[in-house]
Amino acid sequence: IPSDLAGCPCHQQNASYLTRPDADLPECFQKTVLVWIPLGFLWVFTPWQLLPMCRSKEKKSSLTKLYIFKQVLCVLLVLTAVAELALAFLEDTGQDSPPAVQYTNPSLYMVTWFLVLLIHDTRRFCLRRDSGILFFFWILSLLCGILPFQSLVRRALQVGFGRKLGASQQSGSNPEVTASFLSSITFEWYSRMVYKGYRKPLEIEDVWDLKDKDKIQVIYGTFEKNMKTAVRKAQEELEKRKRKKRQREGDPDHGNSMSKAQSQDILVMPKKKKKGAKGPRKDYPRGWLMKTLCKTFWQNLLLSVAFKLVHDGLVFVSPQLLKLLIAFVSDEEAFAWQGYLYSILLFLTALIQSLCLQQYFNLCFHLGTNVRASLIAAIYKKALTMSSATRKESTVGETVNLMSADAQRFMDMANFVHQLWSSPLQIILSIVFLWGELGPSVLAGIAVMVLLVPINGFLVAKAKTIQVRNMKNKDERMKIMTEVLNGIKILKLFAWEPSFEKRINEIRARELKDLLNFTYLQSISIFVFTCAPFLVSLASFAVYVLVDENNVLDAQKAFTAISLFNVLRFPMAMLPLVLSSLVQTNVSTERLERYLGGEELDTSAIRHDPISGSAVRFSDATFSWEQDGNAAIRDVTLDIAPGSLVAVVGAVGSGKSSLVSAMLGEMENIKGHINIQGSLAYVPQQAWIQNATLKDNILFGSELDEERYQQVIKACALLPDLELLPAGDQTEIGEKGINLSGGQKQRVSLARAVYSNADIYVLDDPLSAVDAHVGKYLFEHVLGPKGLLQKKTRILVTHGISFLPQVDNIVVLVAGAVSEHGSYSTLLANRGAFAQFLNSYGNQEEEAAEKNTTGTGNTTEQVKGPCVCLEIVKVKFSMYLRYLRAVGLGYSFWVAMGYVGQYVAYVGTNLWLSAWTDDAERYQNQTYPVQQRDLRIGVFGALGVSQAIFLLFATILCAHGAVQASRIMHQRLLSNILRVPMSFFDTTPTGRIVNRFAKDIFTVDETIPMSFRSWLSCFMAIISTLLMISLATPFFTIIVIPLGIFYYFVLRFYISTSRQLRRLDSVTRSPIYSHFGETVSGLSVIRAYGHQQRFLKQNESTMDINQKSVYSWIVSNRWLAIRLEFVGSLVVFFSALLAVISKGTLDGGIVGLSISSALNVTQTLNWLVRMSSELETNIVAVERVHEYTKVKTEAAWVTEKRPPHGWPSKGEIQFIDYEVRYRPELELVLQGITCNIESTEKVGVVGRTGAGKSSLTNCLFRVLEAAGGKIIIDGVDIATIGLHDLRQNLTVIPQDPVLFTGTLRMNLDPFDQYTDEEVWKALELAHLKAYVQDLPERLQHVVSEGGENLSVGQRQLVCLARALLRKAKILILDEATAAVDLETDHLIQTTIRSAFADCTVLTIAHRLHTIMDSNRVMVMQAGRIVEYDSPEELLQKQGIFSAMAKDAGITNTETTTL
Repeated sequence: IPSDLAGCPCHQQNASYLTRPDADLPECFQKTVLVWIPLGFLWVFTPWQLLPMCRSKEKKSSLTKLYIFKQVLCVLLVLTAVAELALAFLEDTGQDSPPAVQYTNPSLYMVTWFLVLLIHDTRRFCLRRDSGILFFFWILSLLCGILPFQSLVRRALQVGFGRKLGASQQSGSNPEVTASFLSSITFEWYSRMVYKGYRKPLEIEDVWDLKDKDKIQVIYGTFEKNMKTAVRKAQEELEKRKRKKRQREGDPDHGNSMSKAQSQDILVMPKKKKKGAKGPRKDYPRGWLMKTLCKTFWQNLLLSVAFKLVHDGLVFVSPQLLKLLIAFVSDEEAFAWQGYLYSILLFLTALIQSLCLQQYFNLCFHLGTNVRASLIAAIYKKALTMSSATRKESTVGETVNLMSADAQRFMDMANFVHQLWSSPLQIILSIVFLWGELGPSVLAGIAVMVLLVPINGFLVAKAKTIQVRNMKNKDERMKIMTEVLNGIKILKLFAWEPSFEKRINEIRARELKDLLNFTYLQSISIFVFTCAPFLVSLASFAVYVLVDENNVLDAQKAFTAISLFNVLRFPMAMLPLVLSSLVQTNVSTERLERYLGGEELDTSAIRHDPISGSAVRFSDATFSWEQDGNAAIRDVTLDIAPGSLVAVVGAVGSGKSSLVSAMLGEMENIKGHINIQGSLAYVPQQAWIQNATLKDNILFGSELDEERYQQVIKACALLPDLELLPAGDQTEIGEKGINLSGGQKQRVSLARAVYSNADIYVLDDPLSAVDAHVGKYLFEHVLGPKGLLQKKTRILVTHGISFLPQVDNIVVLVAGAVSEHGSYSTLLANRGAFAQFLNSYGNQEEEAAEKNTTGTGNTTEQVKGPCVCLEIVKVKFSMYLRYLRAVGLGYSFWVAMGYVGQYVAYVGTNLWLSAWTDDAERYQNQTYPVQQRDLRIGVFGALGVSQAIFLLFATILCAHGAVQASRIMHQRLLSNILRVPMSFFDTTPTGRIVNRFAKDIFTVDETIPMSFRSWLSCFMAIISTLLMISLATPFFTIIVIPLGIFYYFVLRFYISTSRQLRRLDSVTRSPIYSHFGETVSGLSVIRAYGHQQRFLKQNESTMDINQKSVYSWIVSNRWLAIRLEFVGSLVVFFSALLAVISKGTLDGGIVGLSISSALNVTQTLNWLVRMSSELETNIVAVERVHEYTKVKTEAAWVTEKRPPHGWPSKGEIQFIDYEVRYRPELELVLQGITCNIESTEKVGVVGRTGAGKSSLTNCLFRVLEAAGGKIIIDGVDIATIGLHDLRQNLTVIPQDPVLFTGTLRMNLDPFDQYTDEEVWKALELAHLKAYVQDLPERLQHVVSEGGENLSVGQRQLVCLARALLRKAKILILDEATAAVDLETDHLIQTTIRSAFADCTVLTIAHRLHTIMDSNRVMVMQAGRIVEYDSPEELLQKQGIFSAMAKDAGITNTETTTL
């Protein structure tokens, strides 16, 4: 108290104010301290508030009524202060000098109100108009003003605080930006969304946009900057490590490697890793990821630390207040106001604690989403710049896994990262306070805890190994699954599904075995944790009572200790979870660092120097696919003049595609370089089509120039196709171009290149996939000397001889080297390899490659593109039942009983403790009987142990049940998906099916059992707590009812919104992955066009959409938590208040019990809602898996009616008035076909694209079921027998050669039905024997994903070998010679003629000459047979066939030498 007040009369009586029932604060305290607290607070913080005024360049926002009102109020306040000062002077004249306070206070106020005026004005520079500092100032003034107000010593000081609602917002913008302070801390601004979500299902448009600082671009920008520096450092470390290693091994090329490292500086990041010879996995830059993340998000981390500290401090205030309350109840003399004060304080601490906690959580989750987002963005960007060697290390599936699983791990980790320091802090503080209560006996309790740590460490380590193993299994299962879905057609045609089902189920069985072990470990650790708090209190109390007779356990000690032990429980439980999560994150960190630190594409060998007279120049270029692999192209020196058309020819595997890849910079440079002048356009051998509209596929991100666009479409022969497509060029194309035929895809790919208007065109065999006449047309109008591209440089890889005379230059490749080059005439004159090559096929000059693919049925189909379809159904109760049934109802019942038993024991333990503490009153002045003491300790112990045993019983049962459910659900899903008809795969994006197998099965495996367990546990805990409070104060039941109603309403509102948001999240998440998968498969195209930036942008926008739904969901959780914790705080408040009111009738023990339970209830209430909503969200996975087990399947694989053994023995096929359509709502594709094909007859099928040729194959294999009529093979109607009986007895060589990951042998014979001799024989006939014998592993050679490590021609030959191995009576050849050069084509034709001489062969024709020697030719048009006769007859009859033959330059059957 200031010295000038020392003489003040009230100073002496300060003490007496508090020692009376109507306690009050002394007047001078009110006039000084209470006035100065808020003013001091404001003055300290004002400079910060005024900063925007000094530095802001922005214009102020407009004046609002609210602002003017605030300012008027302030002016009035200034005037009151002036008036007060005047009054003081007036009074001064009349009296002997009044205390100085009367002058100082009004003048202080004048200054303060002036500052407030200024602050209000400054806030107009900010988006958020009100200020947290002012808010606290008003609250403080209010609190400090209430006391003088209630004493009625001073005139009323009343300060209004206006809460500003955001100025009318348009819906997209985020109200959080303008929300007032109060609204921000209570998340009130979010209520609108919750109501909206309750009233109607939310759409993505309803979700507010992200704040600017949360947009991917901003976050990833900083992340990338930090990442680059960190990786560079890690890179240097890596070099050092390598150097040390080399010195240890005494590596001779030490000096050389140094220069190598320096020469790498051309790259953005120096990255050159020497690959150990097939040794351990390569070393990679380590330890930079965490540093980068911390550096990027440090502000968030610091802020959350501050909130967490305040919260952790307040956690320990409640037990102290509880102690005072118990003392108050036990003390007869205490004043009633003390009790009320304690109750209010309890309520306030709980409230502030929950506000801090929610802000902290909000920051943490925010951090999590941002970390996930920046990691995904980084992975995506890396994928665009990755070198082909690095790309081979990880399949598409694994990379998508990095995106989904590993980035998710980081997100989960970020949510709890602060527990790493907060848990130990809470543990230490609890121990300090407990020491105060129980003295050294606490050490007994702590000893128990310490003992539990190593046990836990052991469990965590074990769990980690299982987890890592399981990640591998999951990767492997997903890899096979993706392949099965991509090659589903082949599996169906060959009837190979059982083999793959067996493979997947084997992996799944391993996975579930590990999962079971993992859940066992989990249940043991849960058991340990349930025991922990109880064992700890038992140990402490027992030791405390046993150490010294005088130590009697009274209510104060026991319940303060119990509530402290309760506080201890959370950090003790969290710490191991965080540690195990940290361990998992470590695994992910390693995977991510290896991936993100991998080698970038080294394009230093591709130069762009201007050299006049040359567009592309190869200088001694030698390139290989892997860093120290064999060179795929050797010493190529070539000069290509601008504007010339160059053809590259050569046999299969001679390195034509490699030459192209080298130009695009996709290969590893060994020596030499390539100089390219100008921009590139690239048409790959297998067209890459995006999941977008046809128009977008052609424009490929360029501006639309309507005239040029029309010109391009016309030149690329796309006009007729556009008429067929349902929406013209606005037709959505399914992923991988599923609803376009091969020829259409190729033409779209070509149109994309032509439209891009580049300088140099690299065309990798674009004419192979189109019909002869179309090929001719394209060459004339696009590629040839008179085409659209006549002025451009064109490099054309081709197998078609007919175009060669028209090209300027021909390059002949043999085994990766240029054997000769020059114009057509020069090469013929040279009589080199080319001339021989031509002579052997000379007479087919005129013949051109013709190919058509999938018939019209497919073209008219419109596949759902990336449409966001939200299944909005309230999760039905039946889903829970379905899951519980899968678990087993017996299991479910006993699990529930186990939990009931646990909580009965729990209530018993607490009531027993309460009775024990009341002994302290009973035996107050006598010695405590020993047998009574032992009885108390014994029963307490027994009850506690039984509690833990019940739980162990329940969790172990739960583990078994859950694994059983997982097994059943995956089994059903898999077997059903493999039995679904083809049309399902045509209309469902693969991504969606993969998602069912990855995300949803994962949820069923791991998340749902956890959620179920936690939910049960929370539910029981709440029931038992409410029961205990009601036992103590029966009136509490009355209060429970309104609280329960409020709770229920908040819950209903929240759960519907939350579930919608979760669904939006998963729906907006799949486009991220599918866009990524698409990018990876089209990498070379994207890079060739240089469109990386555009794809990055697209990825950013896709992710922002996902982020905003995730962020909204996080806030909805906080919104809920604040409201629920308020309910919790009220429960505490009322249990305390009732205890105070019914003071005389209660024992300390029971009060302690009721309030310490109440303190616990807040967290549990929160968890219950979280768990309910999580359970509801996750159970959707059961629904989604179930949805795919209910998809209609195709006919049975094997039926009662089996075909006779050795069927078909003759191979006669009869079509009787056969009709078929792709899907019920579509037109007929084949319109009543009738024909007979005799035994061992060779029939060619020809027709323009979309005539229904490919549909024939589909009908014979019953991929399409008949709409009318029937097909009879050897007297058996194929519709009556099982699909496998049918498909295993026919053979097909399909148009796209699909290979699966696995050995070469598995690709030929997945069931191991044949001997090695037979397999070698087939390979020999397919002309692959020499190639396979040269491979190091021979038949065990591992085929990479999609058969990438074989050339397209070789893949085709493998398919031929499959057919030869099967050797059925009927062979269907579906355009098998598309991407094959003439030599191989010749081989295949001869092989088929000799090997299948005694079979019926149906050839769906590509090159007309291949069917000129068939017995009969079937000409199809628009789904009907228009001509069917021998080729000689048809040529003479001037019909459709003879016109086609004329196009191909065939006049009579003799012209074909074959």
